[in-house]
Amino acid sequence: IPYISPVDNRVHRYFPDFIVKVKESSGQIKTYVVEVKPKKQTKPPKQPKRKTKSYLYECKTYAVNQAKWKAAEEFCADRRIEFKIITEEDLYNK
Repeated sequence: IPYISPVDNRVHRYFPDFIVKVKESSGQIKTYVVEVKPKKQTKPPKQPKRKTKSYLYECKTYAVNQAKWKAAEEFCADRRIEFKIITEEDLYNK
């Protein structure tokens, strides 16, 4: 999926983790594009007192992920596919 990176304003390619096809009870096949990420990467980083290298890296990662996910949502909407982001909460929810 092509997207424009907010870091360098160039077009990059995004490769989601999974494409899943599920046969529903109605007999229709529904397609999902799935991305698995730590919950921490789905939220904006909390600003510390000092701007450290790790904080700047987290900001960059968050911005790139947001650009990827926006492009994926638009890509999927055009094709009637559902885009889902799954975190450890979804995987390990008891």
